[in-house]
Amino acid sequence: MTIHEFGKDHEKTVVLLHPSAVMWDYFEYLIPLMEDRYHLVVPALPGYDTQQPGDFTSVEQIASQLADWLIGQGIERVSCLYGCSMGGAITARFLADNRVKVDSAVMDGGITPYQLPWIVTRLIAVRDFLMVSMGKAGGLRLLEKAFSTDEYSDEDLKYLSGVLKMMSFRTIWRTFDSCNNYRMPDPVRTDCGRIEYWVSETEVKDRKWDIAYVKKHFPKTRFRRFANVGHGGLAALQPKRLARNLERSLSDVEKSF
Repeated sequence: MTIHEFGKDHEKTVVLLHPSAVMWDYFEYLIPLMEDRYHLVVPALPGYDTQQPGDFTSVEQIASQLADWLIGQGIERVSCLYGCSMGGAITARFLADNRVKVDSAVMDGGITPYQLPWIVTRLIAVRDFLMVSMGKAGGLRLLEKAFSTDEYSDEDLKYLSGVLKMMSFRTIWRTFDSCNNYRMPDPVRTDCGRIEYWVSETEVKDRKWDIAYVKKHFPKTRFRRFANVGHGGLAALQPKRLARNLERSLSDVEKSF
């Protein structure tokens, strides 16, 4: 897992965790908007890391490795932890591990563990694996259908197609299997004082189980609904909007002290 850093001289650390089917440069439009005020930590997650080739491991292992790295760098406090989709799953597990102090955390369409019988989770994982594997083989036409909730340019779709070609079939399988079934402590205890769960209006129905899980295990979470954007669309298509909302979360935390 390669860690990319920007604005290292700034006191406040913001960690950004990308979703699946993209790489760390998913945040390329957001980084210039925040690096002049914050120390940005942007991991290239296993299986999506061109500098350290390999396969996706697991939500639990990645959350633990990230905590190890932060502690090893002497970073004992994270001002904001943001994770989108797959990154949201890692955010949830990182908070539950409670090894590093997090002032505010955002799960943007974050994936939570399915609360379903084992055989059902296997069938869902197989379905998702086949869908993405067909996208890996089928190229732009299938990607246009998969990402139809937002208007992506041909250049964006070519980028997504390139990432899918880079991803191994093992990474595709492990991504879905782990994100849908990662283990969480029971009960969940975290010292994070402000947790938000963001959901786009187009995915409220799809995130119903995730929202219910977060309400149960992170009961103080604040929920926010975003119009005019699809799942994972803020960083790629509306980075200024994402920056404003992350800074609002950071500002709200400061006011509470």
